[in-house]
Amino acid sequence: MDVFQIVQAAKLLSILLILQGCAVIGMPQSNMDCDGDFLACTQGPVIQTSATEQLLNLPYPNQKTIVAVYQFNDLTGQRKGGDNIASFSTAVTQGPHHILTEALRDAGRGNWFVVVERTGLDGLTKERQLVRTTFENYGGGSDAKTILKPLLYAGMIIEGGIISYDTNIRTGGNGARYLGIGMKNQYREDVVTVTLRAVLVQTGEVLLNVTTTKTILSTGGGGDVFRFIELGTELVEIESGSTENEAVGQAVRAAIEAAVYGLVVQGLEKEVWDFNYSSLGEKE
Repeated sequence: MDVFQIVQAAKLLSILLILQGCAVIGMPQSNMDCDGDFLACTQGPVIQTSATEQLLNLPYPNQKTIVAVYQFNDLTGQRKGGDNIASFSTAVTQGPHHILTEALRDAGRGNWFVVVERTGLDGLTKERQLVRTTFENYGGGSDAKTILKPLLYAGMIIEGGIISYDTNIRTGGNGARYLGIGMKNQYREDVVTVTLRAVLVQTGEVLLNVTTTKTILSTGGGGDVFRFIELGTELVEIESGSTENEAVGQAVRAAIEAAVYGLVVQGLEKEVWDFNYSSLGEKE
């Protein structure tokens, strides 16, 4: 190998290192560096969206509202896309009910809603019946009523679901190439839509109705370089790149939290409930 080839190889190596550095920047880091603490490795970070802080910092109401959540599911029926491969995985999370329950409980740091169990009502009633039977047979005169309190009934039902998940709403990118050295980046936007409504149990009237959307952004970039080393007879080509995709589950959480926040605000506008203004100065 002559001096010219050595210089060309060194240039290619330098370019490769630069491209690898660009690919590594922004990539998530592993959580396995836990200094021997197993719990630190297994416990993930608490996920908070842009709407979480607004929801937590809502002023306190005059009184809590008892609500029940019966149905809040994925209504899109969409599957994950693949390259001509059938997929049985759903495009969005199948547990939005649990996210909604958590968001309702988090509103105003737990001061807005009392959420009563309804999706697992069969298991709850069976367990309560088991307690009654046990006390009747082995209670020695004790009454199960001293242990079991009456179930709370809800004055309002919260319903809705994930009504759409639209992919490739917007796509694009740009790139450049000069003397065998090229760089490019691409992006794609998806949108998830959530609807939420509050139904009054006494009359069945739909008091409140909110629809929110959340954009899911995916980006990717990379670079490549090629050179003819041996007078056009030997070709060296190098590529490097990385992608970053926003978590769909986190986007669904953000949309649901924004919907709960919007439901509270709409209820204030329609005088369904009101702030406890004396508590505004007590919040941290």
